[in-house]
Amino acid sequence: MLSGYPVAVDIAVRWGDMNARVHVNDPVYFEYFEIARVAYLDRIGMPTPGPAWQDFGWVIGSTCCRYESPVTYPDTLAAGTRAAALSDDRVLMEYRLVGRKAGLVMAEGQALLVAYDFGRGRVTKIPDDIRDAILRVEGRDLPRVPRGLGRLAAGNPTGGHARRSG
Repeated sequence: MLSGYPVAVDIAVRWGDMNARVHVNDPVYFEYFEIARVAYLDRIGMPTPGPAWQDFGWVIGSTCCRYESPVTYPDTLAAGTRAAALSDDRVLMEYRLVGRKAGLVMAEGQALLVAYDFGRGRVTKIPDDIRDAILRVEGRDLPRVPRGLGRLAAGNPTGGHARRSG
């Protein structure tokens, strides 16, 4: 079920992830996606987020989740991550969570990652070595990120209205 997802990690569902309806609370899925995303960033050689991200790092321009089936404790999720599209200054990531207990796709999601120069406070171009690493991990050419994806409001720097380099 994770064929086509080049990076996968196992995530243990914690009792504290549950809500009063005895299934994983909606926002926790985004934490699971973050765990998978960080594994992907590790794979492409990105440093851990923090001071090393002064000149280049990522901000999330938009994110979404489609819930397929409730996740309950105890379970382990296999979380797959892949880049679906790549442009000069952004990458569209896709996630899939598969429940080991049920053997089903439990949720799928996306996040638009925008290259960001934290020192200058603006969107920047993805460095060539990072772009090359993404393409190596994916093992294929990627389409460009669809124009306007993640655009919610005028002036949103991560939604496509900020001045872009390149």
